[in-house]
Amino acid sequence: MSNQEATTITAHAQVLTLINVFDVAPDRQQALVELLERATVEVMRRRPGFISANIHRGLDGRSVANYAQWATREDFERMLEDPEAQVHMREASAMARATPLLYEVSSVHHR
Repeated sequence: MSNQEATTITAHAQVLTLINVFDVAPDRQQALVELLERATVEVMRRRPGFISANIHRGLDGRSVANYAQWATREDFERMLEDPEAQVHMREASAMARATPLLYEVSSVHHR
């Protein structure tokens, strides 16, 4: 994803949303952010159905969140089975506890 593109969040859009929150030791937070960025650039964005990924560093120093969009649940599940993607997922699991959940957008509100 280039810097000119943006994640679009639309209610009832036909996309699968992954929100994965990681609990990480403060001294490993930056390393986890860098790992997730590298995994996205090198692997995830090249997988069929990938739409976007947004990495968020928690101000508490102990959290990192990944908000990602996939075209379908099947695309997401194929990515999970991909050996190249699994390498990065194992690295992330070794440094943080993850809580990945799948969502659909129910509503969007703006100012």
